[in-house]
Amino acid sequence: MKENPDTTLAVTLRGFLMDYLPQQRAMSPHTVHSYRDSLKLMLQFVARDNGDPSQLTVEQLTVEKIAAFLQHLEEKRDNSARTRNVRLAAIHSYFRYLGAERPEHLAQTQRLLSIPFKRTISREIQHLEYEEMQAMLDSIDRTTGEGQRDFALLSFLFNTGARVSEVVGLQVCDLRLDPPASVLLRGKGRRERVCPLWPETTRALLRHLDAAAIGLHEARHVFGNQRGYPITRFGVRWILQKHVRQTSRQVPSLKSKRIHPHSLRHGTAIHLLRSGVDLSTIAHWLGHASVNTTHRYLALDLEAKREALAKAKPIMGSKTKPGRWKSDRNLIEWLESL
Repeated sequence: MKENPDTTLAVTLRGFLMDYLPQQRAMSPHTVHSYRDSLKLMLQFVARDNGDPSQLTVEQLTVEKIAAFLQHLEEKRDNSARTRNVRLAAIHSYFRYLGAERPEHLAQTQRLLSIPFKRTISREIQHLEYEEMQAMLDSIDRTTGEGQRDFALLSFLFNTGARVSEVVGLQVCDLRLDPPASVLLRGKGRRERVCPLWPETTRALLRHLDAAAIGLHEARHVFGNQRGYPITRFGVRWILQKHVRQTSRQVPSLKSKRIHPHSLRHGTAIHLLRSGVDLSTIAHWLGHASVNTTHRYLALDLEAKREALAKAKPIMGSKTKPGRWKSDRNLIEWLESL
């Protein structure tokens, strides 16, 4: 029985998100959700004229409309070029799948795959210094259950350098709070790692679990919101920014920084590096697939640069001066003399 062409888009989207990504590619739920959100935004944009994405066909997803969608992300939604590229990567992945499953759409697929990624600007990595982190933790009111949670959450993030996705999915059964305390984290690519917990972090977690009436052996999420649901990525970001604003009144250096949950991860790496921990151990601590990823923190450590500058001898002025240009000289000879 021949498939109705009007259902091709829905059928392939279902196969892409329900079978190809999670089953054949074994991608994590977070990655699948990211791809889903990108495709949903694209469909809503393309269907904005008739208002019903379910009536779209594959043929309507033209290069011109996808390009207009990407421009819309940057101009109307104020997305960065990096976010724009993330959305485009999801669209590319879907159309590669579509071309393999429906060869009659190969020509259209090839045109869409020709849409290039935009070059991005590498920003300076923002991180929290140890003193700034300590001041923020000291400013939290721990006489309330919410304060106990916030203190435990931020302490845990700085201790482990965990990604937000690892924290929101953290369950009590992943914790081992008996000495020596540790936690099992599940990171990118389904890679698992065990991270040690400092005694201060362990005590904060125990106080939080007690205040939230969560048993040590319950199958529950460690961190939740006020409605009793597991905390979300946006919730973690909101909690951090709330305490950054509060602490910036006493610590002015925080006002000039773009602080987000990943900043704590960077701060953990810098703190470990300055404490003398080798790069290989830091890579395992943070769950990096390669130690090459960890090398960037060497360039970030401004304190180490200052120490190197103090040890290095300054370059005194050279007695030889560069040759001057004379109108009667041959240009090539002058270039060679430099």
